[in-house]
Amino acid sequence: MKTVHFSYFWGMENKRSFASDNNSGVHHEYLEAISDSNNGHVIGYGDDIYTENAIKQFKSVFGNNIEVFFTFLGTAANVLGLNAITNTFNAIICAESSHIYEDECGAVERFGGVKLLPIKTDDGKLRISDIKEHLKGIGFEHHSQPSVISITQATEFGTVYTKQEIKEIADFAHNNNLLLHMDGARIANAAISLDMSFKEFTADAGVDVLSFGGTKNGMMYGEAIIFFDKKLATNFKYIRKQGMQLASKMRYISAQFSAYLKDSLWKETATHANLMAQELKLAIEKIPEISIVYPVQSNGVFAKVPRKIISKLQNEYFFYEWDENENIVRWMCSWDTTKNDVDIFASKIKELLNK
Repeated sequence: MKTVHFSYFWGMENKRSFASDNNSGVHHEYLEAISDSNNGHVIGYGDDIYTENAIKQFKSVFGNNIEVFFTFLGTAANVLGLNAITNTFNAIICAESSHIYEDECGAVERFGGVKLLPIKTDDGKLRISDIKEHLKGIGFEHHSQPSVISITQATEFGTVYTKQEIKEIADFAHNNNLLLHMDGARIANAAISLDMSFKEFTADAGVDVLSFGGTKNGMMYGEAIIFFDKKLATNFKYIRKQGMQLASKMRYISAQFSAYLKDSLWKETATHANLMAQELKLAIEKIPEISIVYPVQSNGVFAKVPRKIISKLQNEYFFYEWDENENIVRWMCSWDTTKNDVDIFASKIKELLNK
């Protein structure tokens, strides 16, 4: 699916890109939060006031009956969260496009010992009719036993599950003795798209374990794993330690999440990223040679572009080619993308098409 030729991008480090919201800078308030927490000595490994405060803030958002753990990386949040709720004989049902299947280098299988059961979708969303096909061999010792459904919100196609869609999958999972995991790397963008609180489409919809992303929405680094049933997290502190994600100086992750949740800074940055994606969509729709291929519901725009300009455009801007066979590219907007960035990018596309 996603392909990239890095030779295009040497020497473009300071160029605005539309490749990934991971490529953006760090919002100044997160840098200030790190600096403010950099005050003297505190107890390491999460036994500090900054981590305590961040966990309290998460509980104010999701309710008190949760367990919260911080990690450095989104891959770690997914892998360790899933590791906590599976055995080595289990299988996880996911979209073929999901990060755990497509972009984590087999980390779920390597560290969890589980089997992934991918489902091909047209828009990144799982549907119960497709999930049912994998519910076979239950109780049969020769088959890996499905135990978790993993969905991504927003999806890798930039689409967003509605609360009702999530609830239907959660109900189906629970009725079949499965758990529901959500990869929320872009959960803030989904919340803005849905105009809902985080809790409404996670805990209230039946999600069991959530990977809560911060990096893609302007943080320097840091993700959270949230268990909505404390029993699922019984041994997680050991799993996180074995997984090499117990930060000794955890306050620098925690302080960022406190800033993230305080005064809804996350909302400001995610709203802007989504808005810039809409601006890019509007600009691209005016170019007859290019078509938008998926609904623009979060901060990504997927477009079918004439083959002749893709490499030329990549000489100017860093972005990923999503589907080489179909000439589909992915353009991601970030908290720091500007309207001027969008306008200049669209102008460059028009210029290349007119040559």
